[in-house]
Amino acid sequence: MQATIDWLNQSAHHFVKVGITDLDGVLRTKYLSREKVLQGLEGGLGFCNVIFQWDSSDGLYGNGLAEPGFSDARASLVLGSRRNIPWENELPFLLADFRLAGAEEPAFACPRTLLRGVVDRAEKLGFTARFGPEYEWFAYRETPATLAAKQYQNLTPLTPGMFGYSGLRTGAYADFHRDLFGQLAAFGLELEGLHTETGPGAIEAALAHQPTLEAADRAVLFKQGVKQISYRHGLVASFMAKPATDLPGCGGHLHQSLWRGGRNAFHDAARPHGMSKLFEHYLAGQLALLPVLMPFYAPNVNSYKRYVAGSWAATRANWGVDNRTVALRVISGSEKAIRLENRVVGADANPYLAIAAALASGLYGIENKLELTDPAVTGSAYDQQVGEALPRDLGAAAVAMEVGLARSPIFAPAFSAHFLKSRQWEWSRYQQAVTDWERQRYLEIT
Repeated sequence: MQATIDWLNQSAHHFVKVGITDLDGVLRTKYLSREKVLQGLEGGLGFCNVIFQWDSSDGLYGNGLAEPGFSDARASLVLGSRRNIPWENELPFLLADFRLAGAEEPAFACPRTLLRGVVDRAEKLGFTARFGPEYEWFAYRETPATLAAKQYQNLTPLTPGMFGYSGLRTGAYADFHRDLFGQLAAFGLELEGLHTETGPGAIEAALAHQPTLEAADRAVLFKQGVKQISYRHGLVASFMAKPATDLPGCGGHLHQSLWRGGRNAFHDAARPHGMSKLFEHYLAGQLALLPVLMPFYAPNVNSYKRYVAGSWAATRANWGVDNRTVALRVISGSEKAIRLENRVVGADANPYLAIAAALASGLYGIENKLELTDPAVTGSAYDQQVGEALPRDLGAAAVAMEVGLARSPIFAPAFSAHFLKSRQWEWSRYQQAVTDWERQRYLEIT
């Protein structure tokens, strides 16, 4: 704690930015005086619990999730998250969570707190889990004002054409890409790679793998950092899962491994593909619960538009070795390199919840010694009927989650019920909406 106190006292700023992530993965922040933060280092700070009663548009959930008093909950500062924000003149920043919240208040639905519990379970089994997220997103030559004026239609991408891995496009906007790499690194977010993806203005970045909580913290801050840096270049960054019908969607793939005694527990050179038996159990757990946990990986109505055959996104709960058409891709190799990539996760997912779902389901497979019953898919998974079909929309996914988690309660029932109601609310909002597509198709002809 003394290191954090010294860091705050040495800052040229007299205020600090503090952030907490809500159910939708939105980083909710406020500026606090340095004195207020110093006082809260030990006992915590008050933070309005409405952030777990709001949807992503600040609308109150209308199905029993709102606590009428909107009281403050006790937020605990995450001392290890301290960093300075390069694009805010080195302003001090800290994350917080609600690890001390009681079950009677909405703050028990804190996603970071949920992930802390899953990490504790892994550690009790003797494992340290490591994750390396990678994200795809679209950059547009827009501002928040022009987005609203255009009603989010006919947006101008950063660059035209399909230029994956393009030296031309990155060279043309070298200052922007330099700032992404450099300022994110200065913010404590080490990237392993950054390149253009297939699609106008499409970009992908891979974060260096870290212990679980640190990886999730960095994923949340990475998305925030990309958006902020983009603003400063006159751009808007979108991690929406499927912003355009005729373009690939945006994934938020999770590379993951379990370590024990300083060694990768997924590796066994004597077995096929170098996969240990424990790795197989972990993979089997994720396969078994993948259709159940889809709302954690694909939390929004739009998320499910991404799961289309031939679109680089899986449509079934299946696996394969170095196969990018499956849901769970085994990357074999040395002890250092072998890992599992969950390719179902969308860029729009809450990193804390997506990682919690992946790790908890993998541990479920280990604890129950689940066996791989489906073979590894070779060739295109889209041409084969291997594995259970994934839910096709958020409504179906919510039903599958309610039934599946009742049978396999890998999370606290109170959190699962709260999160499920939030997804049911999101689906109900969509069902009540009248879209442009409906008006164009039916208004005159019917």
